[in-house]
Order: sequence, then C-alpha cells, then structure tokens
Amino acid sequence: MFDTMTLTKVGGALCGSLLVFLLGNWAAESLYHVGGGHGDHAEQAYVIDTGADDSHGEAKEEADAPDFNALLAAADVAKGEKLFGKCKACHKLEDGANATGPYLSGVVGRPVDAANGYSYSGAFEAVADVWSPENLNHFLENPKGFAPGTKMSFAGLKKIEERADLVAYLATIK
Repeated sequence: MFDTMTLTKVGGALCGSLLVFLLGNWAAESLYHVGGGHGDHAEQAYVIDTGADDSHGEAKEEADAPDFNALLAAADVAKGEKLFGKCKACHKLEDGANATGPYLSGVVGRPVDAANGYSYSGAFEAVADVWSPENLNHFLENPKGFAPGTKMSFAGLKKIEERADLVAYLATIK
C-alpha cells in the first residue's frame, strides 16, 4: 500500500504546498508592505490632522491638570478610606504591624524607608527624603516610575482625585 514511490509523492506534495504558501506570502508582503520606519528614507504614509499642535501638547496637558494641593484640600476622606481597600492586601494601618508592605500609620510626613522592622528595597532613598503629600501623589500614580526598583507591585491610581482622597485619608491615620 505505501511503497517508496507513494511516500516520495506525498513528501513532494507537502514541499510543493509549502513552496506555494511561501511564494504567496512573499508576493502579498511585497504588494501590501507599508514600511515600518526602516532607515532614513521611510516616510509616514498619511497624517491625520486633529487641529492640535503636537509641540505644545504636553505643556497644554500639564496646564489643564488640576492642582494636587487644591484637590487635597477638598479631598473626601471617606472616599479615601474606601480606596484604601486596594492597599489592604499588602499594608496595615497599625503602627509597627508590617505585612507584605510596611505599615502606613503616620506615613504622611514620615521619612522614607523608616517603618520599623520592614526591609525596604532602597529605591526610595534616591528619590525622596520624606513622604510628603506631593511625593505620595507621584508614587501612587506610578510606583515603579517614581521609585524604580521598588518592591511594590501595585500599578498605581491614574485619577488624581483618587490619589488626593487616599492621601487625605492616610494623613488622618496617626
């Protein structure tokens, strides 16, 4: 049933099919290739005009951002207490009761790396001296971006209002 000639024909058919698919891929790639920025000769295919000037986009975005100190003054401590639910998995509020992360009682105004009995990664010492509300704001926005090398795996709070509420709540815990 399966002699040498049959196996040779099957192998040739598989190789021929593979060759057809590879040639089809090559032809499609050459027809529909849009570039990819390879080399200095590549140019953008088209530009969508949004009406915004890109050179001032970042400055305008920073100007439109609300002031953290103003938000902190008007922060809702009750909302901050609810937001602390995200922190409870790794942090405790009792003084000296460390968990995966250090205890957070009295954290606002406390020197960084100063929770008794907690082994810090050392990433904070290069960034800040004290956990001021502004430092906490930046840290809670992007922990890995603020203190590269930190052991904290939390992605951060993107909304500045939530960060202000959480910092206001933490300021009430002594």
